[in-house]
Amino acid sequence: MAAAGRSVAFYLMFYGGSVLFVLLALATLPFGGRGVAGITHAWTGWHRRCARVFLGITIREEGPRPDGPALYAIKHESFFEALDAPNLFLRPAIFAKAELFRIPGWGRVALAYGLIPVERGEGARTLRRMVVLARKRIADGRQLVIFPEGTRVPHGERAPLRSGFAGLYKLLGLQVVPVAVDSGPLYHRTWKRSGTITYRFGEPIPPGLPRAEIEQRVHEAINALNG
Repeated sequence: MAAAGRSVAFYLMFYGGSVLFVLLALATLPFGGRGVAGITHAWTGWHRRCARVFLGITIREEGPRPDGPALYAIKHESFFEALDAPNLFLRPAIFAKAELFRIPGWGRVALAYGLIPVERGEGARTLRRMVVLARKRIADGRQLVIFPEGTRVPHGERAPLRSGFAGLYKLLGLQVVPVAVDSGPLYHRTWKRSGTITYRFGEPIPPGLPRAEIEQRVHEAINALNG
């Protein structure tokens, strides 16, 4: 029951606080959304604090990060790494499922922050829209973050990468930094567990590689902690 009690406390504090952060961010939108970035980073910082204090989860990072623009391809085992991305990067531009932007309130804030919607099933047209938005974010000095599996994958499983990842890699012409993460065993469960979540930044992969090679190298690297 200890895990259940910690998890209930986490849910109450994090999600209760999240309502306040979203309302605060929405209040800035009539004034051009100034302050949305700061509020978003405060919200994700609140998530980390709640995870540390109530769940006993600590974070470890391994491996250096390159200088300059990059497309960070992150393993997706739970909501933890999606919520935590603004703690890892300075105002990242994250590719996120379009369904998330339909959440009342939160969706408007996500667009104001600069997340990039991913509409599935629209093929080349969707890809072109994402590339246009991504190039704007790069011009603003922001790092791009993508979860190339497209959805959460249970720890221990190796899902194939979505086809759109290779298309973005080709059209953007950026180096790719694969990032392994092992959040699943601790966070992707109703009663969450204490422990350490590790991010492992892999060796940067240069642009211009054939699709089969970039997919194989990214797939292998993001699953480095998936044993």
